[in-house]
Amino acid sequence: MKSIRICRVWLPVALGMFAVAWFFFKEFDVAVLTSFHFSPEKILFLFLMLAALVIMRDGSLIWRFRILSGNTISWRKAFNVHILSEFISAITPSAIGGSSLVIYFLVKEGVNAGRSTTIMLINLFLDELFFILICPLLFLFIPLDELFPSHNQLIPAMIYVFAGLYCLLLLWTSLLFTGIFIRPDWIKKIVLWIFRFPLLKRGREKAEKMTEDMLHASQTIKNYSFTFRLKLFLITAVIWFSRFFIVNIIFSAFTHVENHLTVFARQVVLWILMIVMPTPGGSGLSEYTFKEYYSDIFLSGSLVLLVVILWRFISFYMYLFFGMLILPKWMQRDNGAKV
Repeated sequence: MKSIRICRVWLPVALGMFAVAWFFFKEFDVAVLTSFHFSPEKILFLFLMLAALVIMRDGSLIWRFRILSGNTISWRKAFNVHILSEFISAITPSAIGGSSLVIYFLVKEGVNAGRSTTIMLINLFLDELFFILICPLLFLFIPLDELFPSHNQLIPAMIYVFAGLYCLLLLWTSLLFTGIFIRPDWIKKIVLWIFRFPLLKRGREKAEKMTEDMLHASQTIKNYSFTFRLKLFLITAVIWFSRFFIVNIIFSAFTHVENHLTVFARQVVLWILMIVMPTPGGSGLSEYTFKEYYSDIFLSGSLVLLVVILWRFISFYMYLFFGMLILPKWMQRDNGAKV
């Protein structure tokens, strides 16, 4: 946390703005924008729908933190943990994400280290499980040529990357499931055996800590009832459905959408692809991929750019703004947090 500097905050902003500015320079047509008119009713509808989805998304994330803490943290503290974890996700590469510091945020808000670790692992497992389950369902209802249309050269590469990432997610989720629900002792033995090799010995201490965390999480979650576990998964589903459907609402404001399920499904694919984007929060690359991936839905590239800006503001820049407001005063507090 002490390594965070203002330049690290502005870097993802600069990358994203540079990408959008480049697209505008190459493709933006003022005539298209001037010929497009928003009625007051449409503006009001767009605002209310987006506000409702943002409240559902962020409210559900905050609620999940709170109920997993056993309601030991207030709504305000759960809000802080949520915003700061999203803020860290926005200023670090997507593969790192805000989950790497969730334990620290929770401990600083008064949750003990053991429970904080359990909360982090359960949240991680629930998010990964949602993606593992939603992808096969989407493939059942959407033809591959709609999910991966061959309208540009980027699509074939996306297919291979997506397939590889899904397999890795499946493997990782299976490891988490086994370690948390079935035999955490097996996972501990296997992981520690792997880290006996010379090239991996340096990471043995961290691997041992991870397996101990799994043991603790397993003991905790066994006390949860089936109803409580189902409740957690339904909250997770609301989080991600709200996050993805934001794009459907934005699209509806600019064009007629023939198949909302296809727009939604492509969001699932895009979020999985963002895992390997090396820039902070996927800045620059996510804007480019979004534009190329959805360009077949719009006849005008200028309208795609407007959608990209709205999408990134709600999904990315909003967290940067709130994070910069909260972080300075939050860091000055001394709750004796040690992880």
